[in-house]
Amino acid sequence: MSFYSRLSRSALLPLTACAALMAGGTAVARHHGQQAPAPKGQTTDSATPPASAGTDSPSALTEDQIIAIVNGQILTQRDVEDRARLFVVSTGLPLSPEIMARMRSQLINQLIDERLKMQEILGRHINVEPEQIAEAIHNIEARNGMPENALRNRLKADGISLTTLIDQLRVQIGWMQVLREDLGVRSRVTPLQITQREQALQAEAGRPQYFISEIFIPVVDPRHDEAELAFVKTIITQLRNGAPFPIVAAQFSQDQSALQGGSRGWMQEDNIEPEVLPIVKKMPENAISNPIKVPGGYEIITVHARRTIGKQMGTLLSMRQAFFPFNAPLNPAQPTDQQKLSLQKALHASQTIRSCNEMEALNNSLGNSRPSNPGLQIAERLAPQMKQVVDKIPTGHVSRPLVAPDGIALLMVCSREQRNLAQQSPGQIADQLMNERVEQASQQLQRSLRRHAIIKIRPAAKTVLSSSHG
Repeated sequence: MSFYSRLSRSALLPLTACAALMAGGTAVARHHGQQAPAPKGQTTDSATPPASAGTDSPSALTEDQIIAIVNGQILTQRDVEDRARLFVVSTGLPLSPEIMARMRSQLINQLIDERLKMQEILGRHINVEPEQIAEAIHNIEARNGMPENALRNRLKADGISLTTLIDQLRVQIGWMQVLREDLGVRSRVTPLQITQREQALQAEAGRPQYFISEIFIPVVDPRHDEAELAFVKTIITQLRNGAPFPIVAAQFSQDQSALQGGSRGWMQEDNIEPEVLPIVKKMPENAISNPIKVPGGYEIITVHARRTIGKQMGTLLSMRQAFFPFNAPLNPAQPTDQQKLSLQKALHASQTIRSCNEMEALNNSLGNSRPSNPGLQIAERLAPQMKQVVDKIPTGHVSRPLVAPDGIALLMVCSREQRNLAQQSPGQIADQLMNERVEQASQQLQRSLRRHAIIKIRPAAKTVLSSSHG
């Protein structure tokens, strides 16, 4: 996601707030972006301490108590509670201890799977570089409209070790390398295969395509899936209450699309599971599906957009931004002198800037705290609030100052161009083919690891697991 998403998530303050900045008045504006949402969880309400997620254990476990032993490696209550706290903080929504207690069994199963995956990663001497993890954290922040380092700062403020998130990302990234190693020569998509897929798409011209994101929750024992189903229903409730889908997917989905926030991209009907397709056809855009039972588990689906294969006209935007950062978070009722001065400079620039080159130069002079050029944007896919702002900016003109808690942005539309967006590039087709192969390999290898693992569940964890089934 681009910086436009960051601004829209921050809920741009109205012009009355600008007036308050200038006059130091008492106008109060509400905004959603004061506390950046973190990857899947819930509450940004400081009145709900993160530790509350782990205080309702059926057997009053201590944090050092062993929950399970996975091929000789222990899983402790502390591991489970850390993951629970991460979930609570992530989505910015309050969760009751009762809901967290019902989710605990799924957290245990997920952590067992992660232990198995990490053992496989280490057994193959695969090393996940710190730069890869840093990039993954940056991508999570960008997809969810969060400023750089907002996720780290949010976790730190809530007393959650960044290691909890890093460990999860290390497994996801390393597992992808395991799968590519397993695929061997099949990890390379040939020009012939791309051509064949292009021909197949041409043959389907006129048929629908769907831009889909998913969360896949595996079922350990198909005969007893009550715990997984309860967990899926809890996740759906939180998504419908506003939890960010990409963050929830990145933390809990066991599909390889998790690293992309659950996104599967544009899919034609033949490539959508038969259990999922009828629901995708009928559900409104951006709605959250009910639990969908598929082979191996449950899926949660959202449909972002629909189009006809071979035909989808859209508006391609070239834009530039200049960002005036604040030295402290904005209190609209009591803006600082630096914030007032920033608004004065932004107002002056909005009246004098005449070209995108000038906008880039201005952003450079401000320290480049936000990228000036985010790349081409599709107007129809901008967040609704941002699209409303951008639609009112004539080509070659600068927007009014857009005030957010951390600074003021000016936007300029350099050009607008109508294009057929349905034409997939060879690179996009290659990515889609690769994702299909990787997902199939992942499911096969996970089943094999489970079959050959020695997993000892301790009595305390059995209490949690059996209570969730009952």
